[in-house]
Amino acid sequence: MMKFNEAQKTALSHKTGPMMVLAGPGSGKTTVITHRIAGLLESGVRPSEILVITFTKASAREMEERFYSLRPAVRENDTGSGRVTFGTFHSVFYRILKLAYRFPAGCVLGEEEKRQYFREFLENSELEVEDEGEFISAVINEISYVKGSQMNLSCYYSQNCPEEWFKRLYTGYEDMLRASGKLDFDDMLVMCYELFSQRKDILSAWQRKFRYILVDEFQDINRIQYEIVKMLALPENNLFIVGDDDQSIYRFRGAKPEIMLGFEKDYPGARRVLLAENYRSSREIVETSLKLISRNQVRFKKELVPVHGPGRPVDVSLYENPLAEAEGTARRIRQYAQAGFAFEDMAVLFRTGNGTGLLAEKLMEYNIPFSMRDVIPSLYGHWIAKDLMAYLELGHGSLARSDFFRVMNRPNRYFSRDAFETPLVSLDQVRDFYRDRDWMQERVMDLEGDLRTIGRLKPGPAIHYIRQAIGYDAYLKEFAAFRRIRPEEFFDIASQIEESAAGFSTLEQWKEHIRQYEETLKEKRRDTKDPGRPEGVTLSTMHSSKGLEYRIVFVVDANEGIVPHHKAGLSADIEEERRLFYVAMTRAKERLHLCAVKERYHRKQEISRFVKECMD
Repeated sequence: MMKFNEAQKTALSHKTGPMMVLAGPGSGKTTVITHRIAGLLESGVRPSEILVITFTKASAREMEERFYSLRPAVRENDTGSGRVTFGTFHSVFYRILKLAYRFPAGCVLGEEEKRQYFREFLENSELEVEDEGEFISAVINEISYVKGSQMNLSCYYSQNCPEEWFKRLYTGYEDMLRASGKLDFDDMLVMCYELFSQRKDILSAWQRKFRYILVDEFQDINRIQYEIVKMLALPENNLFIVGDDDQSIYRFRGAKPEIMLGFEKDYPGARRVLLAENYRSSREIVETSLKLISRNQVRFKKELVPVHGPGRPVDVSLYENPLAEAEGTARRIRQYAQAGFAFEDMAVLFRTGNGTGLLAEKLMEYNIPFSMRDVIPSLYGHWIAKDLMAYLELGHGSLARSDFFRVMNRPNRYFSRDAFETPLVSLDQVRDFYRDRDWMQERVMDLEGDLRTIGRLKPGPAIHYIRQAIGYDAYLKEFAAFRRIRPEEFFDIASQIEESAAGFSTLEQWKEHIRQYEETLKEKRRDTKDPGRPEGVTLSTMHSSKGLEYRIVFVVDANEGIVPHHKAGLSADIEEERRLFYVAMTRAKERLHLCAVKERYHRKQEISRFVKECMD
């Protein structure tokens, strides 16, 4: 017989009306939800009257399996429409729309279709974007944010490109959806809201069906999702929400802690209970993470209580540079393994996926197995790496038109693509193309001299020459201004590539190293798709780590500009970044390491304010 603490008992004894369960990290919220469902059934509520909403398919499946393992007899007796409904917002709302509008199969735009549209848009426009994949992801998130927040497009200022380009991308995308007769996930939300607003008869039918609504991870809800749920819950308002405003980390999707904070204003009679007991982490981890999150102003004040006794203090490590940080982290992981900890008990968390490459290389070097929660982008697959490699290949005799295309105007030499007509290109051809323009002859001559110099140098010094003498860094600075990115982000990538190349005497040796690294990375990506238990140390972004736990956690790159991210300018942005760091810290059960660097590629770095706040 499972024992519940007093707060859990209060939540489980709730009968009707609205209730908000504030669930701190490791407080057993899933247990509360599944037992709440069981309690409703025992009180005579029909399974079909219960709707459980989560944010991911995986969460919905897990919740459903947890519930039916608790009540296996219910699974046997449930059939078709008589079952408890577990689903994501999108799956539930799509079901509603499909019945109302008789949507045909395949009318929802898939993720790959969406990305393909933007690739084609960019290809057919005069907009040149080198980091195409990252740019498309950012634009997709921004469009979703605008739609989900029901924001007027004219009032939105893009963080990724000039406003006129964002508006063109947005309106072009919407035109494509209409022309193809398709809708995306955000459209489903808008259409469902409009359907319920205009067709009270349809709304009433769904209200009668779903008399009891439970929402997991409520802190992740956006405005339009909340408005639909409010309509659906009427008139009884048997709305049971579970979440933690301190773990609201999807502001870029429209999620805001203010929605959860305003729940009791929307439902003045709502009951509130705090699941304060942390069953996951040691006392030191709980107390240190609370020091951090208590700095936020927009939150419910909470006192969390660690169930476990004292453990080891939170460790703060300051390394000289990123290479030393990767080396030190890999060495500590190996020491833990030698002490008897399983690799699967450990995780390394990053603010963004771009920071994982150096550590991945170091783990390979140490023969430490690892798995990836996110797809780690290969450093050598980055467009900057491709540019630099094209220069090196040309310096070593390549005549490939594709190599010339990559570098001909980086920096700008005003070369035309027409000057490179054949699959194999010689500079004599280019010189002949510009035979009547003396100033272009000089540019061809300069390029020829630069390529000769590159050919004489080792890979590391050659890349340094490309960046400084040829002016590639100046080009990166110009492109960063267009993308509204700090140029340091591009410089760091270029420096990481230069540092990697510096370890090799010849271009061929370096290329062989790259080949082996990328082959290993491909294997790890295949493993990522495997639904089985991941093997080895987990590498994950902070966002992807939410909901998980590990005995030992390393939070790396804890420097200003990375966390909080340099784009976090407003106080709301800083509070979001602090919540993200809090989520990362609270994944740890026994040991927590916060790691930062003093210097990043010859530029001094400041330790994250969040680390300082933890240690004050």
